[in-house]
Amino acid sequence: MTMGFAGRGDAQRGPGAGCERIGDKGKARRARSPLGRMAQVLLALAMAGAAAGASAAPGNPGGPATEAIRETISQVIRVLEDPTLKSPGKAEERRRLLEQAVAERFSYTEMAKRSLGAHWLRFTEPEREEFVALFQRLLSHSYAHTIEGYSGEQVQYLDERGTEEFAEVRTKIVSDKTETPVDYRLLRMRGEWRVYDVVVDGVSLVSNYRSQFTKILRSSSPAELMAQFRKKVEGDHRLDRSSSLRRLGISA
Repeated sequence: MTMGFAGRGDAQRGPGAGCERIGDKGKARRARSPLGRMAQVLLALAMAGAAAGASAAPGNPGGPATEAIRETISQVIRVLEDPTLKSPGKAEERRRLLEQAVAERFSYTEMAKRSLGAHWLRFTEPEREEFVALFQRLLSHSYAHTIEGYSGEQVQYLDERGTEEFAEVRTKIVSDKTETPVDYRLLRMRGEWRVYDVVVDGVSLVSNYRSQFTKILRSSSPAELMAQFRKKVEGDHRLDRSSSLRRLGISA
């Protein structure tokens, strides 16, 4: 079985929608995936904070998990506004710093583990380590690329709920024409709040990938999935990122 990464809402529309699989020669159908939307959300938060600050709805918008999200957005803003990083020759450094800022808040290990679900137990330790690294590259390259070219929305912090170890920060991204609910799911790891899932307009990033990996692993071994995943991520990394993301079914 060949490997494809479906776009947002594909689990609801059925397999094959909004994505192109390895070996396809036709044009990939553009779709707004949770990953592409997550990248847009991060920049929307940054732009809103840089402009006039986000408005807050009733609830508990000032909890520790919310403050952790705000802290990451502040880091993103500093990179975006740094005049020394605006020249074309600083593009790679700028992108690296953006990826680093988000990586300090997102737990890629937890996201990758949850994306595999029960199949995580089938992977050897070396396979797990490589899968996490590839998963991080897939996400970080995508949202860093999108962050650099998106603007214009405002964010509303709605509330924060959870326990001492888990939290969900509910926000809403507001533009002139649309309102998009975005929920960040976090867990406390070694005293720090780390994001392990993002739910955009009711679609979970982790659940979306889990449904795709589960389908592949029904007829393929972990080693076979890893070979396809490695070829896809490493091969696309050498190409223009915008076209690469479209082939992955990710809207940049």
